[in-house]
Amino acid sequence: MKAAVRARYGPPEVVSVSDVEKPVVKDGDVLVKVRATTVNRTDCAMRAAQPFIWRFMTGLVRPNVPVLGTEFAGDVEEVGGGVTAFRPGDKVFGYNDARFGAHAEYMVIPQGGTLAPLPRGLSYEEAAPGTEGAHYALSMITWAKVRAGHDVLVYGATGAIGSAAVQLLKNAGAKVTAVCGTKHLDLVRRLGADRAVDYTATDFTADEQRYDVVIDAVGKSTFGRCRRLLKPRGIYVASDVGPLWQNLFLTAVTPLFGGRRVRFPFPKHDAGTARHFKELIESGEFRPVIDRQYPLDEIVDAYRYVETGQKTGNVVITVTTPES
Repeated sequence: MKAAVRARYGPPEVVSVSDVEKPVVKDGDVLVKVRATTVNRTDCAMRAAQPFIWRFMTGLVRPNVPVLGTEFAGDVEEVGGGVTAFRPGDKVFGYNDARFGAHAEYMVIPQGGTLAPLPRGLSYEEAAPGTEGAHYALSMITWAKVRAGHDVLVYGATGAIGSAAVQLLKNAGAKVTAVCGTKHLDLVRRLGADRAVDYTATDFTADEQRYDVVIDAVGKSTFGRCRRLLKPRGIYVASDVGPLWQNLFLTAVTPLFGGRRVRFPFPKHDAGTARHFKELIESGEFRPVIDRQYPLDEIVDAYRYVETGQKTGNVVITVTTPES
């Protein structure tokens, strides 16, 4: 089968499309013929091993996960022993950051993993980006205990996580302020933001409004910068650990002082999560934002574009077509 493979850590050019062995289906596994996938921040971090600590989990010298790719949409090709939730021919979508492997014509995922039937009315390319950014956004909202009526600011509101967060927050009844660049002001309003702030025209941290929750969806700010935006017991939550890994420390320390706090979410991975997003998509409450699409043979170009930091929503990769 064709797959995007890398044998070492490094820039996008370490990835090449080549033939590799088709994965073996074991008991409890589902083999998916991948139709579409994405290139996202997780893939970029894993590919480059940045920060360096990734190497302690994925191979100190060389990567032990040659094929990346976390989210996907496709068809069930085969099921292993004991699998009852899916059968060959089912159209599915999901997320797998334990084994990765979605940047290939075939991948395996446990039947109890983040896997669900394809949302009705969506193509494979439209459904593939429905889990990665959204599940991070959902975990941030959940860990921050956002409730109806809360004032929430989303910094980086047009990325995969941010665009999902704006929609999920609006569905939760929050009052949403979205921070983005000039050209995306209309987009975030269409996604449901009550207020849009152009970070190219003003310093969003100087905002006079105070918030119950500040979500840094791109990991480019800090609790120190955003602290003044929070109400006395407000919560700051970010999509990564911070430039000095300080968010892990602050998560443990800030609650001790009874004031503004940092929370670092740990996303949930299971079939219920995928089914939840299926229901949200089918109800019209959530729709993944798609920026660009590339064929698998041009995945290096997709990596280059994602790493410009200018993508809007998601970058989708077409792996195989229904005719193939």
